[in-house]
Amino acid sequence: MGFPGTWLTESGSMVYRVVPKCACSTIGQIMHYSDYGRFYDGDIHDATTGLHKWAQERSQPLIEAAARSETAVRFTCVRNPYSRILSSFFDKIAGVQRNGRRYRDNLLPQLAQRYGVDVGSPEDGFQFDQIASFRRFLLFARDTIRFRKPMEPDIHWSAMSGHISTFIHNGGRYSHIFFTETFDAGMQSVLDAARVPVPVDLADIPRFNESEGHGPKRQHPVSAYFDDLSRHLMWETYKLDFQLFRYDFDNPDNRMPKGDIDLDEVHARLST
Repeated sequence: MGFPGTWLTESGSMVYRVVPKCACSTIGQIMHYSDYGRFYDGDIHDATTGLHKWAQERSQPLIEAAARSETAVRFTCVRNPYSRILSSFFDKIAGVQRNGRRYRDNLLPQLAQRYGVDVGSPEDGFQFDQIASFRRFLLFARDTIRFRKPMEPDIHWSAMSGHISTFIHNGGRYSHIFFTETFDAGMQSVLDAARVPVPVDLADIPRFNESEGHGPKRQHPVSAYFDDLSRHLMWETYKLDFQLFRYDFDNPDNRMPKGDIDLDEVHARLST
């Protein structure tokens, strides 16, 4: 399996296990800046230079060595599961991608036919019942993760613990896991521990949200999208994410974690 979804600075200072919808664009740009003193011109996910990525065969031996050593800082970032699945819906299902097309082309028609999901269009200003359509999407996301039907689960709504576990299964060990909700403090702890060629002042770093402005805005508080059935589906699908990363399952409007992450517990529970 190796180390899928893992990025490494070319200087070898930081190893990052990407978790989609958890500030990954900003983190990738910070990594690039820490080596070169400039940001990648474009979406960092498209970069084929300036960062080592597991998807690039030439980078794999370097990533494997760094992931299993203690020289580089090995880290990832997590997000409140309620906020993350909502972000996935508004970006990947309701929104239009940077290329002007819908995500995965035929996914939305399938969702409309099988689950009754309606997300409007740019022409009508994305006028649709956000709550009803999101809850139907959540049922679909649960089906893909739990039953792998009607398709394999997508990386944007697969559980964070699943992404994070692949790094552990192959001999990697995280030195830092921090929260999107306290991004500056968490990213600063990584930078403080890393030997970066170029100093990074987080106060001067913009947030790189590649999906922003391409779809509808969320109209309601988080809790409005999650009735009793939706919360049951969330617990069924993301129970480990809530438990390991200390997020508040009982109050969807509380986006902040309830405690610190225990790295030893994460490695113990995700190593099997």
